[in-house]
Amino acid sequence: MVTSASSGADTGVGPSPAPTGGVSDAPTRRLSAPQRRASIEQAAAQLFAQRGYDATTVAEIVARAGVSKPMLYRHFESKRQLQMSLLERRRDELATATLDSFLHGEGTPQRRLPAMIDAWFAHVEQHSDTSRLLFQDASGDEEVRMLQQELRRRQRAADVALLREFGPPLPEEELEALGEIIRSSLTGLALWWMDNPDIPRAVPVAAMIRMIRGMLSAADASEPD
Repeated sequence: MVTSASSGADTGVGPSPAPTGGVSDAPTRRLSAPQRRASIEQAAAQLFAQRGYDATTVAEIVARAGVSKPMLYRHFESKRQLQMSLLERRRDELATATLDSFLHGEGTPQRRLPAMIDAWFAHVEQHSDTSRLLFQDASGDEEVRMLQQELRRRQRAADVALLREFGPPLPEEELEALGEIIRSSLTGLALWWMDNPDIPRAVPVAAMIRMIRGMLSAADASEPD
C-alpha cells in the first residue's frame, strides 16, 4: 500500500516530534547540517504534495521543519530551488533503483521485467510525496514547469534506450512514441494508486507488466517471417 504523506518516510532523516505535555529531562540534540536539510526537504515535500507549490509559503515550510528562515536559505536559495532539487533527486533516485533491479537481475529481459516494475512502484511507495510532485503537472512557476518537462524527456529517453537495447525489433520512428506510452502509463498508474492507497502494490505492478508485455508481443507478431 502507498505510505501516508505524513509518515516521514519520503526524504529520510528528520527531527523527532517535540514532546507534548511536560518537560523532557533528555538534553536537546543539535541536528547536523544533513539532518536539517532533510527536515526541510521532508516538510516541503509534504506541504507541496498536500497544498500545492504556489499555495505553500516558506514560513509554513520552516514552521513544519522546526528551523528558521535563515537556516532554510543556507541550504536552498529559494522555494523554487528547493522544489527543483526535490524533483531532480526523486527522478534520479527512481531511475537508479529501477535500473539496478533490471541490470543486476538474472535471466532474459522478459524475466527481469517484473522485478524492475516492482522496484519502480516500491520506490514510489517509499517516497510518495516527492513522487507525486514529480508526476503531477507542474505549478505556474515557469522554471519549475520547464524542469519537469526536461525530467520527463530524460525518462522517455531512458525508456527508449531500454526498448532499443532489450526489446524486439521496432520501427525507429515509433520508438519515442512507445517510450512516452511507457512513461505516461507508469506515472498515471502511480498517481491513481496513490489516490487509492488501500490497493496492494501487486495490482499496479501486474497491470503495468501486462501492458508492456502486450506491447512487446504485438511488436513480435508484426515482424515478417
